[in-house]
Amino acid sequence: MTHPLSGCVPVEDSARLVRNYRYAVERMMRILGGWIALTPEISAKLLFGRHVWDSAQHADALGRRLPELRSTGGVSEPANAEIVAFMDAVETPQAPEQTVERVVGVYQVLKPHLLASYEEYLGRANTVYEPPTRRILARCAEDERRHIAAGGVVLRHLTTGAMERAQAWRAKLEALLELANGVTGRGLPMSAPGPDVPGVSLSDDPREFIRLEQAGGTWTLAPELDAAIAHVASALIAREHERVGRCTAEGMSLGETVGPALATIGEGASFRVVAVAKVGGQRLVKLRFEGPQGAIAVVTRWMLADDQWRAAVIDVVPLQPTPPV
Repeated sequence: MTHPLSGCVPVEDSARLVRNYRYAVERMMRILGGWIALTPEISAKLLFGRHVWDSAQHADALGRRLPELRSTGGVSEPANAEIVAFMDAVETPQAPEQTVERVVGVYQVLKPHLLASYEEYLGRANTVYEPPTRRILARCAEDERRHIAAGGVVLRHLTTGAMERAQAWRAKLEALLELANGVTGRGLPMSAPGPDVPGVSLSDDPREFIRLEQAGGTWTLAPELDAAIAHVASALIAREHERVGRCTAEGMSLGETVGPALATIGEGASFRVVAVAKVGGQRLVKLRFEGPQGAIAVVTRWMLADDQWRAAVIDVVPLQPTPPV
């Protein structure tokens, strides 16, 4: 029979492991946050955005645990130079067409490894005198299971025709992770979970992200919203900022480049809606303005205030080819 006080992890070792975990989690948080603006696919963009917050909470909890382990609070420490090289490689895919590599690196390699490492630690950490660390890692593990499952759904959607790329990138990263002996530098867990973890309740359902991305060819807008969009767009074309203000929310952010960008396309411009997405009670609407000297794209975010649709954000975005409405 195992003694209830067996399985001791020295406090110095526990603190070092927490610093190692925090390095990987904090770096992952920054990577995901940086990718949001680089990722054209709405499904992956929303996936990253939802999970940045969870990762920030994990890093914060691990950082606050450190002073209780007689270590400096809020410190992250890579286990070795090789794990830094691994995280550098995970962050490498920056091009718009590399979304598959981004999802593979985090959701098929890094997160499954973190989950397996947390579970291995929980299996040997003493339940009598290590409950704070155990509770933190149990919460991290629960979130990682949910993230991995959501990432698996989005990845299957994205990898049509790109399976070989995904497999090759995963193999490269797994080799680097093995070279580093994992995020703690103490070797890889005996068995890591696969990219799909069954039985996970998806509170942030990735299928909704995919549905938004696949919304198709034409969009149905509420008449009130359609009228508000037309009012703002025509006012922007006419350079009548006072009229724009009648359909904007308090504290609305009007990008500084909107006016100069509209000026470059010439007089007599027209506009059309080229994309619409529903995020909670808000609407993201992308407009294409075309004039005799060129075209620009403007993204707007709309919200209901006092039963009226009002623009909360109006800003220019890089122009990409768009399908006809």
